[in-house]
Amino acid sequence: MKVLIVDDNEQMRQMIRSLLRDQVEEFYECSDGAEAFHAYTRFRPDWVLMDLNMEDDGLAATRRITADCPGAKVMIVTNFDDIHLRIAAQDAGACGYVTKDNLLGLRELLSRLSEEN
Repeated sequence: MKVLIVDDNEQMRQMIRSLLRDQVEEFYECSDGAEAFHAYTRFRPDWVLMDLNMEDDGLAATRRITADCPGAKVMIVTNFDDIHLRIAAQDAGACGYVTKDNLLGLRELLSRLSEEN
């Protein structure tokens, strides 16, 4: 499995890589939403793990990726546990939403969703 991590926090990207290293063959990274679209089209990862709160908004990047690449799978990974953001993420095309305080849930969810596809 190939995963693109989009987060402006280098330590968070490292933590996600560490957590998923036995599930993921290739990691790609970028630090903002503007880079995310270009990285997605270049690497065509199986999953995008997208932060919301960063330069060039994660919701806008999710919307652009899923609109231009209908098969894209974007999972929101954020600090914000907010029903309005969850709905906005779903409307933007995200297929999952995990808070950063539950990264073990990310591991389990990603594993389950990958098995379903």
